[in-house]
Amino acid sequence: MQTKLKGVAIGAGYFSKFQYEAWTRIPEVEITALCNSNIERAKGIMEPYGVKNHYTDYKEMILTEKPDFVDIITPPETHFEMCKFAADHGVHIICQKPLAPTYEESKKIVDYVSAKNVRFVVHENFRFQPWHREIKNIINNNDIGDLFSLNFRSRMGDGWGADAYLARQPYFRDYKKLLIYETGVHFIDTFRYHAGEVTSVYAILKRLNPVIKGEDSGLVVLNFENNSHAIWDANRYNENNFKKSRYTFGEYLIDGSKGSIRLYSDGTITVQNLGEAEKKHEYTHNDVGFAGDCCYIFQRDFIDKLISGDPFETNGENYLKTLKVQEAVYKSAEINAPVIL
Repeated sequence: MQTKLKGVAIGAGYFSKFQYEAWTRIPEVEITALCNSNIERAKGIMEPYGVKNHYTDYKEMILTEKPDFVDIITPPETHFEMCKFAADHGVHIICQKPLAPTYEESKKIVDYVSAKNVRFVVHENFRFQPWHREIKNIINNNDIGDLFSLNFRSRMGDGWGADAYLARQPYFRDYKKLLIYETGVHFIDTFRYHAGEVTSVYAILKRLNPVIKGEDSGLVVLNFENNSHAIWDANRYNENNFKKSRYTFGEYLIDGSKGSIRLYSDGTITVQNLGEAEKKHEYTHNDVGFAGDCCYIFQRDFIDKLISGDPFETNGENYLKTLKVQEAVYKSAEINAPVIL
């Protein structure tokens, strides 16, 4: 019988429960401990998800537990020291996004861990949402031909009013960079997953809610090496009219030389070939956990590739390409002009 991989985790914030829950469904893994300074918050994770041990010092946890990997679910400012310590002790790393406050600090993390004999991946789960995996399959199958354009519209509706973000993620109010840094990066990465590498960027960013510090509205245009382009039209201020607002996070239209793919807010995918009626594309997606169970799909992929030795999709080198585009988005908005990568 194969010995289970031993994991530990750092953090017990709002989003972490999706990750802890997903680990309980991966039979090759046992999360033996978590680190969090607040014992009551830690208990709220430990009891429902079967985590046996609690620490307030992540270094002590890593030294005592001797895990195969650590799942870092903490604010970006903490990531370098945590990744450094784990890498120094031969522990494989999953690190939550945002990876670091700046591109330079992110690169510092990637460069450091790449020099050590450990595996490293950024927990970027949007490309692991089941509809985006299936759309990638449809594109790869050439069902709509050569890509022309990708257009995703998001209205998240959680950032209007005087109490914006307080209920779920109050620290968002103090981010000097918000929409792109926290949310747009997901879509940059997903567009790269579907269309390839970005060659240039143009962006318009605005702050709609005066009670926050960062931008909460954006129009981002990306051009790709294959001559397609993507548009992300988004804000966190206005509301959508979806039955479940945080399932697909918007609606997606992808056009190619043979037709179009549409993603609807309930996860439905359709394909419409030129001259034909729109047809529903059958695939499996489940309303479990977060956004189609993408935490589980990502974590399942991590374990499979940790065992096989295959490269992670969102490893450090690849994720820096996404962050390079993110930096270009902010630069373009600052100078009101396209930025060439």
